[in-house]
Amino acid sequence: MQQSSIFTHIINGEIPCHKIYEDDKALAFLTINPVADGHTLVVPKVQVDQLWDLEVADYEHLWKTAQKIALHLRTVMNVDRVGVVVKGFEVPHAHIHLIPVNFHSGLSFDPDPPPPTADNDTLAAIAERIRL
Repeated sequence: MQQSSIFTHIINGEIPCHKIYEDDKALAFLTINPVADGHTLVVPKVQVDQLWDLEVADYEHLWKTAQKIALHLRTVMNVDRVGVVVKGFEVPHAHIHLIPVNFHSGLSFDPDPPPPTADNDTLAAIAERIRL
């Protein structure tokens, strides 16, 4: 049996998060290591290691959810674009990164030095601003 991922613990309410959106199949919340303000993770409620291994209905729902949130982020965060990245290495639970960016700001997951962990008050304020 697969060990529960940190995302499963978040989904189950065992670990707090700054929730942006939730429905019966997906959860979206702010990452604690944001590349930009509003950097959101969209995860399926079912724990599957790789995005490509999700059942078709769950896969399609996850992307429809990501689209809904990305359109909202673009407006609320007043950015030119919302970048999307699927890396699939940090946590054994499929997830999509949505990162609000402007054309001039770029998008890098390997900044040097790495971004600091965001403080709880900052995440709470951003979550309140963008929550659906």
